[in-house]
Amino acid sequence: MGDRYDLRFFRTELREPGILWVTLDRPERRNAISPEMHEELAPLFARIAADREVRVVVLTGAGDKAFCVGADFGGMQENLDGGGYEDGHPGLMLGSAAIVRGQLAVHQPIIAAINGDAIGLGATLALFCDLVLMADHARVGDPHVSAGIVAGDGGAILWPLLLGPHRGKEVLLLGDLMTAADAERLGLVNAVHPKGDLADAAARLAQRLASGPQIAIQFNKRLANADILDRVNRLLDTSLALEALTFETADHREAVKAFLEKRPAVFGKGE
Repeated sequence: MGDRYDLRFFRTELREPGILWVTLDRPERRNAISPEMHEELAPLFARIAADREVRVVVLTGAGDKAFCVGADFGGMQENLDGGGYEDGHPGLMLGSAAIVRGQLAVHQPIIAAINGDAIGLGATLALFCDLVLMADHARVGDPHVSAGIVAGDGGAILWPLLLGPHRGKEVLLLGDLMTAADAERLGLVNAVHPKGDLADAAARLAQRLASGPQIAIQFNKRLANADILDRVNRLLDTSLALEALTFETADHREAVKAFLEKRPAVFGKGE
């Protein structure tokens, strides 16, 4: 079976009529999002939205260690030296905004099958899906703050919405990861499954959706997403702008240096 959309970093397979499986495919990097992979995300969502044969999407990661661990830090040394960030951060203000809005514009229901750790942007991609299943060994969280930066790619919007202000701020301000059991207890995910059963559980759920009344399902999704879209329209550009500002701070430079030197970061006082 050929790849449906012929992308470099995502496998796309119509495994059953109406059910598209999308796999983040950089297992050697724990499916971390490189700049080149980042550029494929918005076109991916646009292709799905325009695909008349697709009724349901299952989004998962290659391997069993990670769904997606967020942005790839392979270029951190370049960033530390001052040459890694393009002036004005257009990748954030244009590309990242297009990804969030593109995912929300997909009218078909999307099931996240979190097969391993979903961290930072990886968590955002999973939690912007409509139904979320999680393997029992996986973890989820948003440690942007540990890198001295704002969770501007949607995390600052999603976590307070899904968990309430206090729990959401706990995730954003501390950056800790939570277990699958805690994610289920807090209502962050729909169900937790043993890792060997996750794909079958996602397939069963996808088949149920694919055999349902498509217009009603898609209109219900549109209505349920109205509040999320409203928050995105009000907050996303500001959150990305604030993230761009934090890329220029001494705290972020210290976080990058500490990561490369494999030591704890020592942050100064914020101003």
